[in-house]
Amino acid sequence: MPKRLDIKKILVIGSGPIVIGQACEFDYSGAQACKVLKEDGYEVILINSNPATIMTDPGLASKTYIEPITPEFVEKIIERERPDALLPTLGGQTGLNCAIECAEAGILEKYGVELIGADIDVIKKGEDRKLFAEAMGRIGLEVPRHGYAYSLKDAREFVEELGFPAVIRPSFTMGGAGGGIAYNHDEFVDIVAHGLALSPVHEVLIEESVIGWKEFEMEVMRDKNDNAVIVCSIENFDAMGVHTGDSITVAPAQTLTDKEYQRMRDASLAILREIGVETGGSNVQFALNPADGRMTVIEMNPRVSRSSALASKATGFPIAKIAAKLAVGYTLDEIDNDITKKTPACFEPSIDYTVVKVPRWAFEKFRGTDETLTTRMKSVGEVMAIGRTFNEALGKAMRSLENGRFGLGCDGKDDFDEHTFDQGLSIPNEKRIFFIAEAMRRGRSVEEIHTLTNIDPWFLREIEKIVAAEKRLADCELSALGRDELLSAKKQGLSDEQIAYLTHSDASTVRSVRKALGVTPSFKSVDTCAAEFESFTPYYYKTYDEQDEVSPATKPRVLILGAGPNRIGQGIEFDYCCVHAAYALSDKGYETVMVNCNPETVSTDYDTSDRLYFEPLTYEDVMDIVDREKPEGVLVTFGGQTPLKLARDLENSGVTILGTKPEAIDLAEDRKRFSAILDELGILYPAAGTANSFEEALEVARTIGFPLLVRPSYVLGGRGMVIAYDERYLEKYMEEATKISPDHPVLLDRFLEGAIEVDLDAVCDGTDVYIGGVMEHIEEAGIHSGDSACCIPPYTLAQDTVERIKDHAHALALRLGVYGLMNVQFAVKDAAIYVIEVNPRASRTIPFVSKATGVPLAKIAARVMAGEKLADMNLPNDRTRTFERYCVKEAVMPFGRFPGADSVLGPEMKSTGEVMGSGKDFPSAYAKSQLSIDYSMPEKGAAFLSVCDRDKRNIVHIAQSLAYLGFDIVSTSGTAKAIAAAGIPVRTVLKKHEGRPNIVDEITNGKIDLVINTPFGQGTRSDGYHIRAAAIRHGVTNVTTLSAAEALVSAIGARARGELDVCPIQEFNVLEGVEY
Repeated sequence: MPKRLDIKKILVIGSGPIVIGQACEFDYSGAQACKVLKEDGYEVILINSNPATIMTDPGLASKTYIEPITPEFVEKIIERERPDALLPTLGGQTGLNCAIECAEAGILEKYGVELIGADIDVIKKGEDRKLFAEAMGRIGLEVPRHGYAYSLKDAREFVEELGFPAVIRPSFTMGGAGGGIAYNHDEFVDIVAHGLALSPVHEVLIEESVIGWKEFEMEVMRDKNDNAVIVCSIENFDAMGVHTGDSITVAPAQTLTDKEYQRMRDASLAILREIGVETGGSNVQFALNPADGRMTVIEMNPRVSRSSALASKATGFPIAKIAAKLAVGYTLDEIDNDITKKTPACFEPSIDYTVVKVPRWAFEKFRGTDETLTTRMKSVGEVMAIGRTFNEALGKAMRSLENGRFGLGCDGKDDFDEHTFDQGLSIPNEKRIFFIAEAMRRGRSVEEIHTLTNIDPWFLREIEKIVAAEKRLADCELSALGRDELLSAKKQGLSDEQIAYLTHSDASTVRSVRKALGVTPSFKSVDTCAAEFESFTPYYYKTYDEQDEVSPATKPRVLILGAGPNRIGQGIEFDYCCVHAAYALSDKGYETVMVNCNPETVSTDYDTSDRLYFEPLTYEDVMDIVDREKPEGVLVTFGGQTPLKLARDLENSGVTILGTKPEAIDLAEDRKRFSAILDELGILYPAAGTANSFEEALEVARTIGFPLLVRPSYVLGGRGMVIAYDERYLEKYMEEATKISPDHPVLLDRFLEGAIEVDLDAVCDGTDVYIGGVMEHIEEAGIHSGDSACCIPPYTLAQDTVERIKDHAHALALRLGVYGLMNVQFAVKDAAIYVIEVNPRASRTIPFVSKATGVPLAKIAARVMAGEKLADMNLPNDRTRTFERYCVKEAVMPFGRFPGADSVLGPEMKSTGEVMGSGKDFPSAYAKSQLSIDYSMPEKGAAFLSVCDRDKRNIVHIAQSLAYLGFDIVSTSGTAKAIAAAGIPVRTVLKKHEGRPNIVDEITNGKIDLVINTPFGQGTRSDGYHIRAAAIRHGVTNVTTLSAAEALVSAIGARARGELDVCPIQEFNVLEGVEY
């Protein structure tokens, strides 16, 4: 049946900000859906709160609302746009939950909006643990023994029957949020309490433990005519007990017998039929007991899932695109396969290679948290690699992680704690796979390691083969190795860096010898059909095989190096920039070649660029592609720090670097040379110095004074950056900073306490400079720019100050020799303007600035790199332009995932994503940014205020405003004294160390609705720490800076006055003649 003609306008709900458990896979899925629905002639209305995504580009939907994803704002949009249908299945758990709330509130019925993709009963049967278990019973499928709890009393009663260990899974949460494995009563109570708080229906499933069983996933699609396909089977490397998002996963499944696979396949299709999924994709998870073959169903998602992006990239089968088509009436047999052009979508994909996904964690950002991997997801990103074998794919994946490693150890960077070595094997953790390989190097058997880890022996034997390949090379002279030995090592996934380490050589020599012996890679196509049909989509992976499948080029090529895995400090914003570069360069007549290893992103969609290489972003892998493609140039400044690190080596190898040259990049990073340029231009900068040791740092400190901003060179996201208030902290942080960036000096700046921080993004073509946007930070200097909220246009800075900031940026861009994007960070203190740093590359604020101003900076920069001049682009005047709306970007923090970590913000970035709020004034815009994160904002109740001494004078007017808004003020003794002195009623409460009941008890008992707590210095386990930890645990709004508290109070006032409107970005800050 062709598409439905009774539907004209469709509202698509996105997934909101990037958070752990729901990352940019849904930007990829949502972007695909919007694109295909628009191509099919539907008017697409989009709501999504995330400005960093391609999905929220104004060209992907007819109307794009960057608004909070709540029933309140969805209703406002529905009332304004009057859509015929709502598609919620491509926005992750956020989209699904919001759709259910809208339906249950009667909003959809009120406006005559039809839910497509999955109806409410289907969603509930798939998502509600109780209904799902009942459905499985009806079709004879087993689920783990279980019970449901709606209170701690229910939970305690059931676990007495079930016993320990017990698995706790809250209903309607994502990424295992609020769940876990309890081995004793205290852990059980702790996890259940948290799970009940996080579940929107206050329900938790408590089930028997199947820890140690094998875990599998099936990606399945079904249409209304009961055509159904298994897109991909996926096997977890780790046994049950580790969230699938935190496990290494492999596709296709490697250890299932044919009988087990068919049984699982039949069960998957039966589940979709029983649940009622008939217009889209679903993910079904199974556990299999290796001892007796018992199979249980763990859960299913009646929507496009996190694994759908992985399965799509692994097979070339675009699940989200096809799901969107099924939702509007198509059937699988009516949809063509984009890659073969001959087979329909009901033709089940088949692959003749192996795909490995490895998660990327960021525990170094959250000291004090438990790093054990459990059923609660903790990873912040992932990489994917393709090889002919598991071994080859694993080796490529391990060197894709951007963690300084070049494979599975044997790269000169192995470091094991001998006292806890066996714990590194038995307790799931981010480094366990390195411990496994090292245990084998030390002679431990597969059987022994299997006993400690429960990892299937098949995987362990494959790792044993990698270790054997290492041993064959160990202590050999490189010159003694022949072609067969090197080829065998490469087929086992060993990198040039590993071979260099094992042969006491260097990677460039290994590369030269390898090429001289004819050990060079070939490139194969990802074709969905195991080479049974010709592939028309140039989507490639590297391997060491005879036959090469790369098609000849017809136009000059440009290589775009992507951003690699999402991690804190380098997220989806850089992928956005790479995608825009591909679009712009393609429009200029180039054949664009994308290189990236992140399966979650739009850049690795096979139709974003003309060619896609799914490969690690290392010198070795990029140069192999350069050798094959022979591009006109390589673009390194759009993918963040990942490609920038390669720029100098690529240039030294004769590769043309497009845009800003490595020399200009180094000039901005080299403290002494950059300071000389600032002196030459007459621009102020904080007193500063560099040091390679604590002794040198002490000399700098004695010259310029404390507090000092201590930061390593060449890092993203403020990695290792701290404020040192005295010599004791300086010694501690110097040791850490030198470990993070050992080859470069540590930078030491006089910290400008109380200054206003400002970000600026610009584009330079060597002659002219275009100022894209000036952003005023809400938090004062000292909070990393990625963690601070910021506003366009500036809301407190004088116009004269803004103009001087623009003048400084203009001068710097021309003097540094920038060709393309540039970001400058300023601090304004007592009317003086200081330059903090310059980054002549794409910044994480580019998407936000582009959405807020309507000027696509990344596209403009790419056009500059292709030779076009800014003067010819018809851009709005960056000096006289005014803005109709205020736009606020706010950071999204993952502290709830890391119990034990302090939520105090500082110079090291900790946020995983961002949201945007817009309004006619700053308070309205800020209010919407807060609603986009928490989906609620305190409007009344008790506000707890406890601040450090330097903030006590300024807390008074905040207390006054909160009291005026109807809040009861609660404080500890010191802050209460200052508030009471101003005549404001305040109730005093005990600090944690002063006795019981105290403020932590009050937060735990639900008596506090807002916490404002500003710390001083770096105390790790102070009263403030316990207050902030309790607030996070119990979902209480928690503010740790005075400036953010002031903004929040103004936002609460704006919401109370009912001033929050909705407006599509196509209608504000409208520009004539600028094509997005």
